Amino acid sequence: MVCLQCKFSLSWRQIHPAKVTAMTDVVVLGFPRSTYVHIVRLVLAQKGVAHSFRDLEPEMGSASHLALHPFDRVPILQHGDFTLYETSAIATYVDEAFEGPSLQPKDVRARARMNQWISSVNSYYYPYMIYHVTHERLVFPQLGIASDEKVVAHALPKVQRALEVLEKALGHGADYIVGSELTLADFFMLPSTYAFGLTEEGKAIYPKYPSFCEWRARMEALPTVKRFRASLPPRNPIEHARKWGVSHRPKY
Repeated sequence: MVCLQCKFSLSWRQIHPAKVTAMTDVVVLGFPRSTYVHIVRLVLAQKGVAHSFRDLEPEMGSASHLALHPFDRVPILQHGDFTLYETSAIATYVDEAFEGPSLQPKDVRARARMNQWISSVNSYYYPYMIYHVTHERLVFPQLGIASDEKVVAHALPKVQRALEVLEKALGHGADYIVGSELTLADFFMLPSTYAFGLTEEGKAIYPKYPSFCEWRARMEALPTVKRFRASLPPRNPIEHARKWGVSHRPKY
């Protein structure tokens, strides 16, 4: 890049002196099947940030876990002596702290639209696709806990509405949710829609939304997403989810 005032070339590091260059000490903590852990690891992969993963499954809810995340959740990011929780904060930190393609639009309105979608995932997609349906169809049955059909029935109309909204938004004809460039919004949306797609309900509903299916296929074809999927362990039971039936399973 050339500075128009000074008439000399500037290196990327000169322009972004605050960018972090050491990438060998990045650790993601969580349990392997966590939707939000997947968001963070996909963002790291897309940015080209090498990281290790620490499985907290044996420690979930313990004093050691709560020392890292006082609200008993995942993911957690450790980068050297810096520890951070909350997925939105982590994803933004990764995008801004490390080299690689920016995943946040420079245009203020496009960035606002991206954040609208991230909030929508947290409020309308994840709660019903994952917290309601995927838990009842995939997580609890693996632990020998029967599905609660009332929970599934309550969620399905909300999932359908969410997919209608996404289908309409993708009608712009561009490749990704906010437009022609990948943003954090795409990586927030992908894990919830992936896991819901493993349920029979997801398999039945998805073909009704062709633009969404094209977006999903495009995302899954990304080399970084393919490598991430290939790196994952088998979808073993989430043992600490036995507590969810008491602590925060929806009741209808």
